[in-house]
Amino acid sequence: MHVFSHTIVRVAVWNLAGFETISDECVERQIEGLSLLDAELVTLVEVKPFSHMQRLADGLSALGSPYQWKMIQQPVGNLNIGFLYKPAVELGDPELIAGSNGTYANGRLAIKTEVKIGKFKAVLIGVHLKSGRGKGPQATRDTQCAAISAHIDAIRATPGFTQRTILLMGDFNMIPGQDVSNVHALGGDDVMDFVSCWDLQDRFSHILDKGRANLLDGFAVSRTFSTDYVRGSLRLFPMHWTLDMGREKYKEEVSDHLPFVACFRIY
Repeated sequence: MHVFSHTIVRVAVWNLAGFETISDECVERQIEGLSLLDAELVTLVEVKPFSHMQRLADGLSALGSPYQWKMIQQPVGNLNIGFLYKPAVELGDPELIAGSNGTYANGRLAIKTEVKIGKFKAVLIGVHLKSGRGKGPQATRDTQCAAISAHIDAIRATPGFTQRTILLMGDFNMIPGQDVSNVHALGGDDVMDFVSCWDLQDRFSHILDKGRANLLDGFAVSRTFSTDYVRGSLRLFPMHWTLDMGREKYKEEVSDHLPFVACFRIY
């Protein structure tokens, strides 16, 4: 019997737009969309309610694509960040990063876990930063970004992790070229490479009213000791097209965000 094997793994991130109630019809669309995305590991943002992750896993299993999941309840609110992954992926127990909400008292905490797939090992951090335009929200994000950057520095200083690949992804709520202080604070001392800013120039991930769009979501890879990222592989997955929808219909029936997916070597 032929055994199908891979030399790369696909890692994705998607905001499910769980701020509003997710209808049964929307759940079915999200399950279909995830099956078409077909990534080995997906970081999901705005998972609400907590039980929604199990509904997704059950639906994907019914389609013949089994997934497992791990998530921790946010201490404030019910907009959670979690990980959906295929059985071949080894995922450690996730933990919330204390203080990563910065000065945003009701903000979401970043979540991290260890990932191992083949010879690929990484620390994965999922984030959902403060939303909003203007100086106030940007200043709040600065405090969140600084806290997350400090935690990345701490990972780098931990024996056994000094050369570990670090993946940072989620809803940054930052627009490249506008929220410069956010990017500077989150990147630290030139530690993180914001591949979403380079590989997705002139693209969008967040759909606004009347079809307007921008690139709020982010994907970053540690700049040093990280040779597993397949350069140029990060892509915006056009889930609205795969589901045969226009932007506005997709926004109303599935999510107001489109996923990213990137490839990493596992040999």
